[in-house]
Amino acid sequence: MSTDIFDFIVNSHKMEWQPLIENGIHYKGVFVKSLRYDESTKRSPSILLKFEPGASYPYHNHPGGEELFMLKGSCMVNEAFLEAGDYLYTPANYKHGVTSENGCEFMLNIPQEVEIL
Repeated sequence: MSTDIFDFIVNSHKMEWQPLIENGIHYKGVFVKSLRYDESTKRSPSILLKFEPGASYPYHNHPGGEELFMLKGSCMVNEAFLEAGDYLYTPANYKHGVTSENGCEFMLNIPQEVEIL
C-alpha cells in the first residue's frame, strides 16, 4: 500500500462529468464523477452526482444505506426538500426517489449498489 498522500487525493474539479448510465439505462440530465473506485466490487461507492434542472432518479432501494451531502442547488428526496449544506443519512433498505427542479450537485457514499424499483 502506498504511503504517499497524493496517491489518495482526487481533484474532482479537474474531472469531466459523465452521463449516468446504469445497467444500460441512461438517466437523462444526471451526471456522475467517481471519487473512489473499489476494484473488489467493481463499483464506485463514493461519487459526485449532478442533476440538471428537471432531472430525476427513479424510486429505488438502498440495501446498504447511503450518505448524501448537498453541495449546490436543491432537490426533493421523496417529500423532503434538501439544499446546499444539508446532510441525509439513509438507513439500509430505505426507499426513495430524487428530483431536482432547479438543478443540484451532491456527494454520495453508497456502500452497496442501489436497486431500482
